[in-house]
Amino acid sequence: MKNPQKLFVLLGLLMGFTTLVKGQAGDAESAVKYRRNSLHLILLESEDFPRKETVMKAYSNAPFPEKYNNHSIGFNSFNPTQYGVVETTTQTAAVSSKKGMFSSLTAATGAVKGSDGDGSEMSLVINKFIKEKKVANQLIGKWFNRQADGSFDMKLVAERGSYNATEMEANIAKGSARGTASLADAGEELIKNTFVVFTKLKFVSNEPIALAIMLAAKSQTSKLGTFGQMLADKAAEAIYNKTKEGYSVWTTSYLYRLKWNDTTAAVFYDKYWMDKKGINVKKKQAFDNATDFDMEFVGSEKSSTLVTFSLKSKRTEDEIVELATVRNVDNVFAKLQKEYDVFKPKTPLYSGDPITAKIGLKEGIEGGDRFEVLEQTLDPKTGLTSYVRKGIITVDKNSIWDNRYNAAEGEVSEKEDKKSKSKTPLDRTTFKGGKNFAAGMLIRQIK
Repeated sequence: MKNPQKLFVLLGLLMGFTTLVKGQAGDAESAVKYRRNSLHLILLESEDFPRKETVMKAYSNAPFPEKYNNHSIGFNSFNPTQYGVVETTTQTAAVSSKKGMFSSLTAATGAVKGSDGDGSEMSLVINKFIKEKKVANQLIGKWFNRQADGSFDMKLVAERGSYNATEMEANIAKGSARGTASLADAGEELIKNTFVVFTKLKFVSNEPIALAIMLAAKSQTSKLGTFGQMLADKAAEAIYNKTKEGYSVWTTSYLYRLKWNDTTAAVFYDKYWMDKKGINVKKKQAFDNATDFDMEFVGSEKSSTLVTFSLKSKRTEDEIVELATVRNVDNVFAKLQKEYDVFKPKTPLYSGDPITAKIGLKEGIEGGDRFEVLEQTLDPKTGLTSYVRKGIITVDKNSIWDNRYNAAEGEVSEKEDKKSKSKTPLDRTTFKGGKNFAAGMLIRQIK
């Protein structure tokens, strides 16, 4: 690496760490400065479908996931058909019907990943988009506050990492092991944990899909004999009558992570880094065209929600669609968090006695779910951050907070708190197990 002494001074803002924890319950969320994963959201635009405007508006207006840093890089959607051919809803419904002759509509839609069959083609489309738009370059540019002239700075890294620039600049200037290790700490703790979630939405009438499933099922019953065929046809018709009403929201989300390691960092700092004092047009152009950076596919999850319009409902039809859309997207996020460890957020304890945290049904937690309690520490010798497990706690099934989008105040909380006979709406979830935990300690779900 060229001129490491100068590099260390330039990157001084990366160094240092301050843990802020107050012991009072209720102060934890604002008092503890913990490192969150960073996230950018991109919508995969869909062909026309019923109530599309309402669905898209609901997605656009939905609150950003609060357990992540908003790492938006400008463009928030793209049309997949411009990057490849994608199956139509009719094709995927037919495929689904063949997978289970008597499966219900919910099971059938559950087998469909948006409108992309098994999801493999959509992944290819997304990969092409990532390369053409240089998504990885733009995420890195956001981290280092890249300006129009191509210069970078460390303001965002310092802000999100709670680094003490003055102290660490001194360690860097000395060439100390602690200062050097802190460079790796920032990469490992912050930049490496940058994600993009691509989401595909559909809102479909259940009737044509239920009909397609019934017809596909009946087409295979001739092999069962007269009596068997009659029973099978009646079963198919019964399922059709049960599942044809209303609509369904389908959501599929694809999770990608920025590739960032020591080698990637060295390439960036050596080939592309420059600050306001050293503007170099060639370096600016080099970063604009760089192919050294990329994203990696982590996995995908899907969710479907049945939508019916009841005359007894106090909400309008558009409000019902909006509610179903946002909650369905939240369900997919909860599945991604549970399935992929790298995407799991950490959450500070709201109080230590009783043990509570500001997470709930929105995150998909259920009674008995296990969480590890972590204490965030800094090794004074190496300058590296570590998380020490202090115990394991489980969700109290009788005290789960309903923090889902637009949940009626106390609507679920009172129902789930019957055993304690409490009529006070919950605003946090209670956990069991362990002692000596304090507000501000971090928890993370484990399997």
